[in-house]
Amino acid sequence: MFAQGRALRERADHKAHRDVTLAADRPEVADYVTATNAGRLPDLAPLRVGRMLASPFAFFRGSAGLMAGDLAAGPRSGLDAQLCGDAHAANFGLYGTPEGQIIMDINDFDETVPGPWEWDLKRLATSIVLAGREGGVSEKSCREAAEDVVRSYRKTLDHLAALPFLESWTALGDESVLAKVAADALIDDFAKAAKKARKNTSARVVAKWAQRGPDEQTRFVTDPPVLTRVTERVADAVVAALPAYVDTLRESRRNLIMRYAVSDVAFRVVGTGSVGLRNYLVLLCGNADDVLVLQVKEAQPSALAVHLGVPAAKHEGKRVVHGARLVQAESDMLLGWTTVEGRHYIVRQFRNRKGEIDPTTLERDHLDDYGRFAGALLARAHTRSVDPRLLSGYCGEPLDSAIGEHAMDYADQTEADHAALTAAVRAGRLTATIEDPE
Repeated sequence: MFAQGRALRERADHKAHRDVTLAADRPEVADYVTATNAGRLPDLAPLRVGRMLASPFAFFRGSAGLMAGDLAAGPRSGLDAQLCGDAHAANFGLYGTPEGQIIMDINDFDETVPGPWEWDLKRLATSIVLAGREGGVSEKSCREAAEDVVRSYRKTLDHLAALPFLESWTALGDESVLAKVAADALIDDFAKAAKKARKNTSARVVAKWAQRGPDEQTRFVTDPPVLTRVTERVADAVVAALPAYVDTLRESRRNLIMRYAVSDVAFRVVGTGSVGLRNYLVLLCGNADDVLVLQVKEAQPSALAVHLGVPAAKHEGKRVVHGARLVQAESDMLLGWTTVEGRHYIVRQFRNRKGEIDPTTLERDHLDDYGRFAGALLARAHTRSVDPRLLSGYCGEPLDSAIGEHAMDYADQTEADHAALTAAVRAGRLTATIEDPE
């Protein structure tokens, strides 16, 4: 296996990953944003643009398809994995396992699809540079952090490739990984984020965003434009789609979810790249004061699919769920999919003790450690779908600086794209809604 991986270097050696290649048919930024607003709720398009305007890193978060087109024009190692598809630094987060343990892993799979493993790695390394620049980290340190992403990815592959198969398969992204990748500076950040994550439950969401009415029914309290009511028709359609969702769960979990009763449905705006997609919160009540909030989120075709020649999935929600189940060490026990009024959706717990470490707020050493941690998690994720011995055989030390340089250059390109978006808004080609910072 190692030899097979090394042989692939003849197809694309490590240095081949250094250069940034832009797609020959790369669209103008304004045209790209307009095209990717198709199928979204039109009244939320200005909010999506406004969120992408916030910084080059925010623009990067909302433009996975633009980078995918550029990556498709570059070299390929010849090894495919189940990609996250949008493996930027902010898409790694903390969440709780069914056993109550807080782990960190990739937590967004909207773009998941089989493809070249290096696409995820290049996107992660570039995002670390952009996050560091936003946080005022020096260029030298940003480059070092990007290279450390790759170095940690590579060394984790070497480690996993030497383990018994069952042991490598079940490796978790818990706090112990920090020591293994020498990310000591991040231990306090992880501990603080984990402490907050443990409190981030459905009960807390309901206490903050809902109240019980005179009829003793608990309902969401609107907070436009982020949280709004839905029509009775939409609420009925969402509720009617839940039995099909239940059928996608494991048998024992079907018995669990069927014990709850629906109390309310609301619409909530989420994310940056997801703004404008239909996203509902379903409030369910259980035993006594027991509550559960489910997220019913629209799933569109992966932005990477067209660049990989992958046909549209029969059900995009099922594609997302299967990708998450394959890649994550532990997936949400209530993760499933359904169809609402002909559109595909994923369903999951809205708050499953989720937390985050904001990479744009990290100082030099912490950013470097965050990059090492994320690089290790990405390596573990990829080895769920491709033998770690193959990946380890292909990777080598020169890859660190090659992808590090690629990340610096593509971060420059992203800054130019962000400037083009800003110019398009000023020229009136796009409309942006700027949110009030709280």
